[in-house]
Amino acid sequence: MGAISLYPEVKARIFDRIFICRKCKARIRADPAKVREGKVKCRRCGSKSLRPKKQEIVLLGGGAKK
Repeated sequence: MGAISLYPEVKARIFDRIFICRKCKARIRADPAKVREGKVKCRRCGSKSLRPKKQEIVLLGGGAKK
């Protein structure tokens, strides 16, 4: 089951406004504008370096042919 096959409400709950700390990998739900401004920090380690949660990438198209 990939991220594409989820219902929109489920996909929003799992990926929307979720950020991951680059140092300790803690999950934080925050406003993206505040994260960009540097106003949000990790609760666990205090770092301000956060990244958005990655969604599953599904490649479409044919595979390698022999």
